[in-house]
Amino acid sequence: QKPGTSGLRKKTKVFTSENYLNNFVQSVFDAVIAGGTNVSDGTLVVGGDGRYFNDEAIQVIIKMGVANGVKRFWIGENGLLSTPAV
Repeated sequence: QKPGTSGLRKKTKVFTSENYLNNFVQSVFDAVIAGGTNVSDGTLVVGGDGRYFNDEAIQVIIKMGVANGVKRFWIGENGLLSTPAV
């Protein structure tokens, strides 16, 4: 996996399969925390392009962020947020 500003590119069937998103998001948190970042001191910016599964994915990311200690989120209106807006 190589996420970036272009997002995580997978077919919808793979992305929505059981625990795929959860495992990917947790692996990102694990890597960030292992790198010495205190996620409770920062802000997690969450958004997407509004296509299929966007709303569900954002809910998963927020819940997992809270479980990992994130205290502040910036979420695009209706889940929409582009990289230039950040």
